[in-house]
Amino acid sequence: MKNVFKASLVALALASATTANAATLAITNAKVHTVTDAGVLENATVIVEDGVITAINPESFSADSAEVIDAKGKVLTPGFIVSLDNLGLVEVGAVARSRDAGDKKANITFDPSVAFNPKSTVIPMTRKGGITQAIVTPSGGDDIFAGQTFVANLSGQFDSVEAAGNAVVVELGSESKGSRASAILKLTEQLEDAQKALDKAAKANKEDKKEGKEPKRSEKVLNAVLNGEKPLVAHADRATDILALLKLKEQFGFELVLAGAADAILIADKIAAAKVPVVMNSMRNLPGSFDSLHVDLTSAGVLSKAGVKVVLTTNGDTHNGHLLRFTVGNAVANGMDYDAALAAVTANVAEVFKLDSGSIAKGKPANLVLWGADPFELSTSAEMLWIDGKLQKLESRQDALRDRYMTKSDMPRGYTK
Repeated sequence: MKNVFKASLVALALASATTANAATLAITNAKVHTVTDAGVLENATVIVEDGVITAINPESFSADSAEVIDAKGKVLTPGFIVSLDNLGLVEVGAVARSRDAGDKKANITFDPSVAFNPKSTVIPMTRKGGITQAIVTPSGGDDIFAGQTFVANLSGQFDSVEAAGNAVVVELGSESKGSRASAILKLTEQLEDAQKALDKAAKANKEDKKEGKEPKRSEKVLNAVLNGEKPLVAHADRATDILALLKLKEQFGFELVLAGAADAILIADKIAAAKVPVVMNSMRNLPGSFDSLHVDLTSAGVLSKAGVKVVLTTNGDTHNGHLLRFTVGNAVANGMDYDAALAAVTANVAEVFKLDSGSIAKGKPANLVLWGADPFELSTSAEMLWIDGKLQKLESRQDALRDRYMTKSDMPRGYTK
């Protein structure tokens, strides 16, 4: 089965390409899910030049100067974006020296992007799930602030970190020791202090007085949150914690993103009215604590229909990113609109985290995936994937191991080359 699949890919990539190394790529006869107001385009053509989408359904193009991929009616989507996982920071969860996502002393200034490993064996496996980018999150330490997220593409190249420090992560909720109130009060006090300092500096500048002392690094990051330069990603499940965060957003005017939000369906109208997006795993259907008694497989659909911008993700474990499309499929099976679900792993992520990707439109980076059929069906697989217009390999270490140990040989299985 594997050989047949590989042969079909080779035939598709080679037989339909008129110029193997052409600067222009033309994907023709595709069912294109644009994830824009244009909707779904049947038998459409997408033109890519220098890694950017330059045209959709042009009146004409020169096949002689382009690499032409005939999609034969198959599905073309934007590359999926996995959110808030530890991709590239954790290789083996049980091996301490391969974990770089957190640190006991981590605080709001913690930037894990400097530890990102683009050669992690997990990245090719994640890419097989149609994923072209990741919003990677720190796991933090003792402080309420876990640190800052960063954006990386899944090309496996050393320059694949596209943006560092694009959001600030705070952890709220129940505590094994102490009260949840302490974290909420600490967050409130830090926001109040930072706002006062900003107001004082603005007043001094207006009155042409000497500027005050240089803010500390931690103060600069919090100032960026208050100025709307970085969203605050808040992990909270219980409705009371979410309501407290909504009040803080109203008071200070920062951009808030809820993560987890198991109780969100209880206050969906309030979250929608506050225009606060929710990042969630649609597969959460059992209480993991007393904070998540109301989580349900229908939650994503309920929130979306209530007007909440939903971002779907996995459970955050570095090894589960490739399963993202299955969480989306289950959300659809449990009441979420198909187009809204697709946006929840593409355009919505791009909007929430300020990325120039997530849709198929002129001027957007060519992060594209060609699927054999519906990407949210279990039996479907990604057949071709491009990041910035460059075709990527869809073979992982697991594939190589399977081929190695399934190869017929006179030698014992363990010695097969």
